[in-house]
Amino acid sequence: MGKIKEYTNNEVTVVWEAEKCIHSAICVKNLPNVFLPNDKPWIKIDAASTKDLVSTIKKCPSGALSFYMNNEDDKTSESLETKVEVLENGPLLVYGTLKVTHKDGSEETKNKTTAFCRCGASQNKPFCDGAHVKEDFRG
Repeated sequence: MGKIKEYTNNEVTVVWEAEKCIHSAICVKNLPNVFLPNDKPWIKIDAASTKDLVSTIKKCPSGALSFYMNNEDDKTSESLETKVEVLENGPLLVYGTLKVTHKDGSEETKNKTTAFCRCGASQNKPFCDGAHVKEDFRG
């Protein structure tokens, strides 16, 4: 397992899994005061409200960013309407909770945003690993 870091403001904890990141920069574009890729630590969690953090994290196409509410009774991280979005020249994004059955029959539950490869070049199929950028995928 790769590097996993957690950042908390005592209300929400942001989890970052470096190996999953496809560098879409959606987080940086949405909250440039929070997500500062050239800084260490690169996430300044106190620079935005919990509501804005959660909203931005739910848009992460790779699932590299996730969150959980520190109050165990708060189910915000589990409630996400199922929605599909086709990113121009990029992956198919599925928002919500889904069960993925792999070709070997193994199953996993994805609960947030899942990016599925459309270009065919991902080394992590069926998921996107950002290979579409190198392949100059158009679609």
